[in-house]
Amino acid sequence: GYGVDFSQPSEDVTAGVSLVAKKILEHGVTSFCPTLVTSPPAVYHKVLPQIKVHDGGPHGAGFLGFHLEGPFISLEKKGAHPERYLRTFRSGGIEDLMEAYGSLDNVAMVTLAPELPRSQSVVRELCQRGITVSLGDSPPAFMFWFWSLGSFCLHERCDTRNLFAGHSVANLSQAEDAVQHGASFITHLFNAMLPIPAGRTVFYGMIADGIHTNPAALRIAHRAHPSGLVLVTDAITAMGLPPGHHTLGQQVIEIQGLHAYVTGLPLPYSRRWLINDEFVS
Repeated sequence: GYGVDFSQPSEDVTAGVSLVAKKILEHGVTSFCPTLVTSPPAVYHKVLPQIKVHDGGPHGAGFLGFHLEGPFISLEKKGAHPERYLRTFRSGGIEDLMEAYGSLDNVAMVTLAPELPRSQSVVRELCQRGITVSLGDSPPAFMFWFWSLGSFCLHERCDTRNLFAGHSVANLSQAEDAVQHGASFITHLFNAMLPIPAGRTVFYGMIADGIHTNPAALRIAHRAHPSGLVLVTDAITAMGLPPGHHTLGQQVIEIQGLHAYVTGLPLPYSRRWLINDEFVS
């Protein structure tokens, strides 16, 4: 937000993080995870080592660690992520992850698709390193599973970090396998989401902007399990800026009113760029 794109290989990432931290504190955000969307390895290698996890204060929100959304996601559910940089686990799993990212020392969250071959070993390894697993962005059948589940246990986690499994077309069996290996979060519930079996600790994130998620779906999820709801802004570089052209990692974004469009993509892919307190009521 505020013109800062964490997915750009800046020489001074600290300045960008500090600016966003100061601005979002004004809206009640006390800690956050800057997101890097799908990018070439050189971007991760440049950006990730520059910021260490630290607490917030009057100067700004705390830095919990980076959220790496991609590149190990589904081609079918890539959304605004650039297809040319998507990756799979070719050489056995964690080796591919480290080749792409370089290091996980300052990483708090990772989004991946659990149906990718050899992904379960990655889920297990990341969980062992203190990165918890989440499921998301999959078939709409998840809605019926979630509603029938009602209230379920939500507090078994792997240490303090989160691995988000999203941008995925995984089926129920693949999702269950991921949960058994440590998955415990649902990313962007009802935004083409994944199923999760009962009996495990699961929180769920929802983008309550009226575009990613229908308001009726938000009410269903909250009534079924209110204590597990995590509101997600899905804010981009253009947050806090006027309409115009901005970047989202390797993509160009055009702001029109309250909507944002990836330049060259069909209109149905759009997203709000509001600050979080604008859609909380």
